[in-house]
Amino acid sequence: MSKRNLYPTDYVDSTYAIDFKKLYEQGYRGVIFDVDNTLVPHNAPADDRAKALFKELHEIGFQALLLSNNKEPRVKTFKEAVEYCTYIYKAGKPGVAGYKKAMAQMGTDETNTIFVGDQILTDVWGANRAGIRSVMVKPVKKWHEEIQIIIKRFIEAFILLGYKVYKTYGKDINKVPLK
Repeated sequence: MSKRNLYPTDYVDSTYAIDFKKLYEQGYRGVIFDVDNTLVPHNAPADDRAKALFKELHEIGFQALLLSNNKEPRVKTFKEAVEYCTYIYKAGKPGVAGYKKAMAQMGTDETNTIFVGDQILTDVWGANRAGIRSVMVKPVKKWHEEIQIIIKRFIEAFILLGYKVYKTYGKDINKVPLK
């Protein structure tokens, strides 16, 4: 496992701070999202902010897809609430197959797809291995998760220390535009 695969292309405070219009202008056409703690707190329903985001993405011209390791009822209900997207449940992240399937469904590829998620060991690692630009966001509501995710958060804290050094001295940091 390469350390580079564990580092996101960029790390921002919130999904809702990303300027998707500028990303579209840069040539991106597909956005893959994790759901829990990326768009809403763990197991929370879609809120007005999430619904507005997916409507905005649709109006800009993006294809959007929810890629989740969750079971279908959770992901399908969220998708139905936000409307303008498709979904893949039980995605097997960090395996690359779900990311590849997502791009195939959206009609995009590694060069024009971006992934947004809140976990290094599933979201970022998988997106990087699939060759997709990865943007990590701070969890919407940290520490209110299942125990296995909380344990991963401790491991991620150490990885993020290395990322901060990499971000300071790395030559290929690709900042995501912010609003």
